[in-house]
Amino acid sequence: MDTMDSFRAKFTGEILTPDSARYDQFRSVWNGAIDRKPAVIACCTTAAQVADALQFARRAGLEVAVRGGAHNFAGHAVCEGGLMIHLGAMKSVTVDPGARRAVCGGGATWADVDAATQQHGLATPGGAISHTGIGGLTLGGGIGWLTKRAGLSCDNLLAAEVVVADGRVVRASATENPDLLWALRGGGGNFGVVTSFEFALHPVGPMVNLGLFFFGLEQGPEALRFGRECIKTLPAEATGFLAIGLSAPPAPFVPEQYHLRPGHALMVVGFGSPAEHASAVAPVRGALTPLFELVTPIPFVQLQQMLNASATWGTFGYEKALYLDELSDGAIAVIGEHVPKKSSPLSFVPTFTLDGKYREVGDADTAFGGSRSARFVFNIQAAAPTRELYEADRLWVRNFWEAMRSHARGTGSYVNFIAEGEGEDRVKAAYGDKYARLARIKAIWDPDNLFHLNANIKPV
Repeated sequence: MDTMDSFRAKFTGEILTPDSARYDQFRSVWNGAIDRKPAVIACCTTAAQVADALQFARRAGLEVAVRGGAHNFAGHAVCEGGLMIHLGAMKSVTVDPGARRAVCGGGATWADVDAATQQHGLATPGGAISHTGIGGLTLGGGIGWLTKRAGLSCDNLLAAEVVVADGRVVRASATENPDLLWALRGGGGNFGVVTSFEFALHPVGPMVNLGLFFFGLEQGPEALRFGRECIKTLPAEATGFLAIGLSAPPAPFVPEQYHLRPGHALMVVGFGSPAEHASAVAPVRGALTPLFELVTPIPFVQLQQMLNASATWGTFGYEKALYLDELSDGAIAVIGEHVPKKSSPLSFVPTFTLDGKYREVGDADTAFGGSRSARFVFNIQAAAPTRELYEADRLWVRNFWEAMRSHARGTGSYVNFIAEGEGEDRVKAAYGDKYARLARIKAIWDPDNLFHLNANIKPV
């Protein structure tokens, strides 16, 4: 109590405890399966407040969780009985269109970043769900619609302001603490609380072009084989995405008889002219007959929000992922066996293609744990509105993942898709040879492993 009283006297931000009116609102995270109750929530608006909160946690012996957007499936943003550092108010985004740079607060979401950068026809690679926080996604890698065009989110991280475990506020850039910047570019939240991110920006939008083609499960093998080849032949200004096992949404562009019908969607996004996009999607119509399609110009910010309905706040979620060098016929056979066994209409397998700029970055240039030569991230995702459907599809995810392992590049996974409860071996498999270097950098900045609620890298 003496420690808590002294913290209250010093801390200039808002402090929430279980008896506070807004406590339950602030402790909640996106994944409805996670229900943890921190002893204290420190709502921070400055790096200095984050430093004060960390010093309090160390004195009081409290576990530390850092909450940005709170979209992580594993629920790392909240701890039981410890201290949550809540960055939600740190959402500012400052854009320098001439330099093509954006400086973003550590609590910003991709919706915040897109809204600011698109005013200038610029963007940086973000995720596929707009209410995801920029912090967790960037620190773990950052795969999305712009990966082919501009690389990962972490590839575009130029500098960061970081509050490290001992309370110091440091800058990481190419010239200041460059090893720390290297570690932040894919090494997760292991090294400190990032209160500011500086990103490179690229000309994008404001309008882009979407082609969405939906095929029934009975067309599955043919559609997936065509999709893998189509994606390889897309021009530089277009990128592909496979929504495997997607249940057709009850949207106006979907014929009513197909609402919630499971199938596979091939999505092609074009960043060039409408004519170039029409040329890119023409082979789809020539080869297969989808149940329905949507080919249309679309604002980039709307594209970034297109999958939000599959991940509303409070959804029960669980996921496991693998890297694939190829969507082989054997893998397609496994898909055909397991996709029909899902229970929730929200569960599906978002399959991200890794091409273009992603593959041009050297494996050693960042701490990102994935191979730069892999072609797909295959993410088996349970998402359910009820606990009962969640439990059924969590087992579905595990069985599906086990069946896909023999068709994957080892057991290494994209660290942002490592689910709750997976241990050190999975993290080491994700980082491979980079793990040893990351452990040495961890020992410099966080020797006591204060920041361990993440895909944890233990200090040497």
